[in-house]
Amino acid sequence: MDIISKLAEELSIKRTQAESAVKLIDEGNTIPFIARYRKEVTGSLDDQVLRELNDRLSYLRNLEEQKEKVTSSITEQEKMTDEIRLAIDNAQTLTELEDIYRPYRPKRKTRASVAKEKGLEPLADYIYEQQGKASPLEEALKYINENVPTAEDALQGARDIIAETVSDDAEGRKRIRNVCKMNASLVCEGAKEELGVYEMYAQYSEPVKSIASHRVLAINRAEKEGFIKASLDFDKLKALNILYSIHVHGNSALSEEVIEAINDSYSRLIFPSIEREIRNELTEKANEGAIKVFAGNTRQLLMQPPVKNRVTIGLDPGYRTGCKVAVVDGTGKVLDTAVIYPVPPHSKVEQAKKIIKDLVKKHNVQIFAIGNGTASHETEVFAAEVIKELDMGLSYMVVSEAGASVYSASKLAAEEFPEYDVSLRSAVSIARRLQDPLAELVKIDPKAIGVGQYQHDMPKNQLSDALDGVVEDCVNSVGVDLNTASAQLLNRVSGLSGTVAKNIVAYRTEYGAFKSRNELKKVSKLGPKAFEQCAGFLRVAESDNVLDNTSVHPESYDAANKLLKLCNVSNSDIREGKTQNIAKKLEEESASSIASQLGIGEPTLIDIVKEIQKPGRDPRDELPPPLLRTDVMGIEDLKPGMELKGTVRNVIDFGAFVDVGVHQDGLVHISQITNKYIKHPGDVLKVGDIVTVWVLSVDVKKNRISLTMIKDKAV
Repeated sequence: MDIISKLAEELSIKRTQAESAVKLIDEGNTIPFIARYRKEVTGSLDDQVLRELNDRLSYLRNLEEQKEKVTSSITEQEKMTDEIRLAIDNAQTLTELEDIYRPYRPKRKTRASVAKEKGLEPLADYIYEQQGKASPLEEALKYINENVPTAEDALQGARDIIAETVSDDAEGRKRIRNVCKMNASLVCEGAKEELGVYEMYAQYSEPVKSIASHRVLAINRAEKEGFIKASLDFDKLKALNILYSIHVHGNSALSEEVIEAINDSYSRLIFPSIEREIRNELTEKANEGAIKVFAGNTRQLLMQPPVKNRVTIGLDPGYRTGCKVAVVDGTGKVLDTAVIYPVPPHSKVEQAKKIIKDLVKKHNVQIFAIGNGTASHETEVFAAEVIKELDMGLSYMVVSEAGASVYSASKLAAEEFPEYDVSLRSAVSIARRLQDPLAELVKIDPKAIGVGQYQHDMPKNQLSDALDGVVEDCVNSVGVDLNTASAQLLNRVSGLSGTVAKNIVAYRTEYGAFKSRNELKKVSKLGPKAFEQCAGFLRVAESDNVLDNTSVHPESYDAANKLLKLCNVSNSDIREGKTQNIAKKLEEESASSIASQLGIGEPTLIDIVKEIQKPGRDPRDELPPPLLRTDVMGIEDLKPGMELKGTVRNVIDFGAFVDVGVHQDGLVHISQITNKYIKHPGDVLKVGDIVTVWVLSVDVKKNRISLTMIKDKAV
């Protein structure tokens, strides 16, 4: 297989792009580095395409490796033919390769192998060829011995051998699999009297070719939990006719034996195997889709605009144990902590108000971050009252605390805050999540963030790889302050291992703040390759060289300096935002001409210009700011037709959940997102989007809110 051409075809890119990307990956370059700093080489492939290319490259190389093993095994058995070799070469998937290898794979003890041990293979061959003149019974009589007491025993053994031969035939399996995929249905029936949330699957059927991924995952979970039984329903006659057309020749008594063997082969060997394969394929496809949605949601959550340089109170709500309070300054440094009891069973509201008001005045607090867990709504009501009474222009935001408890109980949190107990660490984390979601959430296993569907059912390694890739891409697209970043954040930077990240922090502790990117080369175990991969993603605001506070890579410094000289722009001009001469130069001359003079490609020139015009820029600042609130509503306050502003919290296959400020997120079904047809809610909505919605219905008892984004559908 020409892997490069295959990658180019699958990803709809040029062969030269695929070839260059593979070469760069093989040379040990990271995906963020290739995406950002090798645009000329790859034709500006972005990080998501590069990750997909990398995944497919691994799969196709594994396929080629397995082809070599299969070829070697069949050759060693002295059964290799030109036809088999061609079939192996043409196999496009591991499933196809498995079908080809099936007859030659060393088998455990089967009915067919037992029959072969009894010497019945010649009888099976005689019957299968369907050309002999002797009847099956007459021929079978020749094989009676102490191991085969009767002619019927001999015939049964022969049929067992034929059944396995039919089952091992790659062509038949492939044709049945394809027909089954197009015509079979996934059928469910209840296995218990009470099915709870799985009631819709008590008697359910849906075509395999069109079943939605989220229903596949729901059925799998219901089946695993013992609520339902699921199976494929397929017209057996269609499959048998395919097998008859391949294996039955003529209309003799011998053919009747072959037909009987085929019927047994299909029911006992072929269909159960193909059913497993199709169910697995449905699950794999559903998993891939769910992981893609999860990854997209995680990307949006991590890239939420930070609420920078605001002194923040973090509130971690609770009933019996009280609400934990942490005040952090604009950089995330902890200034103060407390515990208050504003909600039942203690209800020390006035005392709690006094503590919070004192903290607000003492530290000039500007914003509240409230965790969305237990007692969140009551704490939100309390905070809104305090804000109203203070009348100082304060606001609040309810923050997802998913994974906060995991982080606060971790070794990492203990090292970061040895002086605080677990609950107070959560309050600090909640405050910091509002200030800089990315910097705080990188400390948590991405799976614990919880913006997906059925994440606990996903293949752990596949999910972890996808989410780790998202975190890496987000961190590197934003850039990291070399002098303030935690080891956990640095560990996500291209080219930096956990050990080197810790060494950077240790160096910083011993020698003080880094004064330039070049100083990184003094860090233990940070060699030339690691420097090449990481340097462009690290920012040094304190450096005399303004380029050290941009994403311009050190390898392009000479070109950048030539550009500045060409445009008569100095370092101080850049710091003061006086870069008009660069834009003017680009108007006077073409980008290609200037790039040629500087000895770089156009994409690199464009990136350099962007960075020089906005040194230290954060791409998240260009997004709409988070929705801050000053008052609070309850679910009982909602009425059909009411117009609300809300924040998208989660996007799933059948819709999106929107926070409208009543503690319980409302569901916008996919049919209520837009009047136009969309394949997936993610085509229109992203986590963190601020949207206008209208209330369709409210069920206070079940705590359910149905919303629409289509004004005409509102009551």
